[in-house]
Amino acid sequence: MTISVLLADDQALVRAGFRSLLRRTRGVVVTGEAATGDEAVRTARATRPDVVLMDIRMPGMDGIEATRRILAELPGTRIVILTTFDTDYHVFAALRAGASGFLTKEVLPADLRRAIEVVAAGESLLSPGVTRRVVERFTGNPAAADDHALEALTDREREVVRLVARGLSNEQIADRLVISPLTAKTHITRSLAKLGVRDRVQLVILAYESGLVRPGLE
Repeated sequence: MTISVLLADDQALVRAGFRSLLRRTRGVVVTGEAATGDEAVRTARATRPDVVLMDIRMPGMDGIEATRRILAELPGTRIVILTTFDTDYHVFAALRAGASGFLTKEVLPADLRRAIEVVAAGESLLSPGVTRRVVERFTGNPAAADDHALEALTDREREVVRLVARGLSNEQIADRLVISPLTAKTHITRSLAKLGVRDRVQLVILAYESGLVRPGLE
């Protein structure tokens, strides 16, 4: 399976560096480039990439807004934010817009290749623990815990989602609830489908913003 990638960065040298690296990566092909957020949206629409490597700061529309617009049209596309600004705020803004991961531009080649493979497979790049930290810091006033978005979940699924939001792995959830890791994974997969979110990162954000989990509480 070949993973198609769109490079979006306002610096031509940065794009050239990533393009050169990815050309030597088996199973990955660069199908488009963009120097602005607007161009990234247009190029994504035309090429329908599996993964977008998206800079945050670009002229005009920034990478966060471009991420939001691309995913509104192409929900199957995965976006990895690339930036020199490694701050919690940028992490949260990217995740809130729907990005599946976040890397600084100093990322090692092997880590970049791995990141593309991970998000293309439908997984999130950031650990639940990292996601919890930034979400707790920046989530605003949550809605009531019986938010309509959660009504489709069973009691056990709510319990599992709550533990995911607290940063627990499948194995830790299984130990806590005395179930198998496979059963824990099944509950998570069903919850993702019912809630219409693409990965664990978005599940964590929804759990906090719905009020199912409260910042600072275990």
